[in-house]
Amino acid sequence: MDPPPTAQVPEVGIVVPVYRNAETLQELCCRLRHVLESQQLPFEIIFVDDACPAGSLAILEQLALGDPRVAALALERNVGQHRAVLAGLSLVQGKWVVVMDADLQDPPEAIPDLLTKMQGGYAAVFAGRCGRYESFFRLLTSRLFKGLLHLLCGVPADAGLFVAMNRQMVERLLAFDEPRPFVVAMIGCTGLPLASIPVLRSQRLSGHSAYTLWKRFMTGCLAISWVLTWKWRRNRQVAKQHVSQAPVRAYIGARFVSILDGKRSREATPSTRL
Repeated sequence: MDPPPTAQVPEVGIVVPVYRNAETLQELCCRLRHVLESQQLPFEIIFVDDACPAGSLAILEQLALGDPRVAALALERNVGQHRAVLAGLSLVQGKWVVVMDADLQDPPEAIPDLLTKMQGGYAAVFAGRCGRYESFFRLLTSRLFKGLLHLLCGVPADAGLFVAMNRQMVERLLAFDEPRPFVVAMIGCTGLPLASIPVLRSQRLSGHSAYTLWKRFMTGCLAISWVLTWKWRRNRQVAKQHVSQAPVRAYIGARFVSILDGKRSREATPSTRL
C-alpha cells in the first residue's frame, strides 16, 4: 500500500460530529477518502468527538495516525451536535466545507454533486433527504418540522445537516455566537443564496439514533425558538450574548501540530501581569 500523501493546504474540508458511531467510522473514513481522492483536490477530514463514552476516540486516533489528512478534535464534555459542528468549523480550512453525520446514512458519494451545485453561486447546498430511511411517523414529523423551518427562515424544505458551504457561509455561522445554536436554521438566517439536491438517505446500518422521540421534539422546539429569538433580537438590535468556545480535551493528528506547538509554548512561558 502506498503511504498517504503529505498534508497540503486543503481545497475541501469535511466536518463530522461523532457520538455513538464507533461501528461506522472506519468505513466512513475509507469512503470519504475514496470519493475525495477521485476529485483530485487536496482535502482534510476533521472528526469532532463530542465526549462520546463508547470508544469512538480510540478509532479516530488510529485514523488520524494513518493519514495526515485526517484529524480528530476531542471535546472535554458533551456539548451537543450543533456546537460540535461549530467547533469543527472554527478549525477547518478550504474553499469548500461539507458537514455530515457519521452514521453512514449520509452517503459520502453525494459530495461531488453538492460541490458541483455550489458552482452555481450558492453559499450552501443541502443534500435534500429522501427515501424511506426512517419509520413513517418519524418521516412525517421530520417533514412537518422542516416545512415549518422553511417558512420561518427560508432553508429548503428537505434540508438536514448534510450540507456543503463556501467560506463566506462558514464565517457567517461562526459570527453568530449563540448559546444554543441550530446550524440549519442559522444557515437560513444568513440570507445568503441556498439550494438543495435530492440525495437518497440510507437506513441506519448499526446502533440506534441518539435522537429519541422526546429529544427530537425538544430539538425542534429549540430550532424554532432560536429563529424567533434571533429575529426578535435583530429587529430590536439587542446585543448578542458572548458564548465561550466548546472546551477541547485533545487535538489529534498532523493537522493540529501548529496548534499544539503554540499551546505548549504558551504553557511554558511564565505569565506576566502589567
